[in-house]
Amino acid sequence: MDIASIRKEYSLKSLDKNDVHDDPMIQFKNWLQESIDSQVLEANAMTLATHGEGGYPNARIVLLKEVDHGFVFFTNYESEKGRELILNPKAALTFFWAELERQVRVLGKVEQISAAESDEYFFSRPLGSQIGAWTSPQSHKIASREVLDQKLKEMEDKFAKEKIKRPPFWGGFRLIPHKIEFWQGRPSRLHDRILYEYTNQNVWEISRLAP
Repeated sequence: MDIASIRKEYSLKSLDKNDVHDDPMIQFKNWLQESIDSQVLEANAMTLATHGEGGYPNARIVLLKEVDHGFVFFTNYESEKGRELILNPKAALTFFWAELERQVRVLGKVEQISAAESDEYFFSRPLGSQIGAWTSPQSHKIASREVLDQKLKEMEDKFAKEKIKRPPFWGGFRLIPHKIEFWQGRPSRLHDRILYEYTNQNVWEISRLAP
């Protein structure tokens, strides 16, 4: 296995300060829409990095579910990432759209969204996903798959007899960005990088970074 020799030359597009919108959230929405239109696999998939146990970074892939003044995603609040975000509400996101040779990196503070917002999304999910939220003690150790299957059966029986509600331990987070970087692959590893930083004057400052 010769990993060191793996090479890909990026040449699809370029990116300049004159090309981007003044508002990074609008710029992000434009790129996300291009990814969706280009049928990028899991265009809303993002790496979420939190502050883990012992101060170690802890990262995993989650799905973006809404873009407004921040980036909204959902989880079990008692899961590993849920506990970490409640304890230290700062995080990073990374999107990588290989088909378009693009990456977006985000840094910001995280807040729990309202119960009403969480309810709205929860009840938009398929019933199986709703029951799954009640079933899984996410990130906690379990003895076997059979334990999960038994719990699923119990929840299915329970909600066959009563109306399902959103679990109180399940809901959304919103990451409010203060830095967003847009990366466009270019030849010879001389990539284009455009950085937005939210200033003390409540405006976005746009800079170019060296690759």
